[in-house]
Amino acid sequence: MKPRSPAVERWRQRLRRRSRPRFKGLSFNRLIPNLMTLVGLCAGLTAIRFALMGRWDAAAAAIVIAGVIDGLDGRIARLLKGTSRFGAEFDSLADFLCFGVAPALVLYLWTLQTWGGLGWVPCLMYAVCAALRLARFNAAIDGAPKPAYAYNFFTGVPAPAAAGLALFPLFVALQAEAMRLATIADIARFPGLAAAVLFGVGLLMVSTLPTWSFKNFKVPQQYILPLLLGAGFFVAILVSEPWAAFALLGVVYAALIPMGVRSYERLRAEAEALGLAAPEEAAETKDAA
Repeated sequence: MKPRSPAVERWRQRLRRRSRPRFKGLSFNRLIPNLMTLVGLCAGLTAIRFALMGRWDAAAAAIVIAGVIDGLDGRIARLLKGTSRFGAEFDSLADFLCFGVAPALVLYLWTLQTWGGLGWVPCLMYAVCAALRLARFNAAIDGAPKPAYAYNFFTGVPAPAAAGLALFPLFVALQAEAMRLATIADIARFPGLAAAVLFGVGLLMVSTLPTWSFKNFKVPQQYILPLLLGAGFFVAILVSEPWAAFALLGVVYAALIPMGVRSYERLRAEAEALGLAAPEEAAETKDAA
């Protein structure tokens, strides 16, 4: 039998390769951020289930886990170059449930239901403010670019941080119960305190106050060692008394809000003095909405 020529053999191999089915779709790396968002959404739903069962510590822990996942999925998406408009919309919907609906329902079932219909009012307001804050964020994605000095700031308190602030009375009560401080636990569970916190945090979400996003936060050289010591101290508290650590974190974040406003005003004044106040290509990214 006459051997085939090299040209014929290459042609046959090319036909064989073309006959194989080719699968089209996204790589698994680009799906990882969406899978993480899905896990965070499940954590928020599970928090509601735990609240219905009266397991307040598990409900609070599930919301905290959802917050940690929300802080990671955006960064991982940028590292893997898996950002997409679908991911941004999916993340916003998950944030609304995890940090808008779940904290309000947990606090209502924990203490506000003793007020009946009146106790439902602050829960509704908080959830509505969360929806408005996320809608404003989504609208800003396609809106006009922000000034360069505003790149490291969010407009209003982001939803994950707002959920942590809203759960502050629950964190205090859980820590007081663990330490057998019944008086402090009763004070923290007072419905009026939870209602005031929900109202205040809801207004902070829809406000125009600039808050630090900590995306490109630079630490001065002389503050690096104190920051590391403080971080170690916080981790020690987190391991030994987690609810006290979460409550302390909420207090620190609330104290940083006026400092962020002052820093923003200083940067804006410097930009205006230099004639750099015109908007540039710098948009707010989805680290926490």
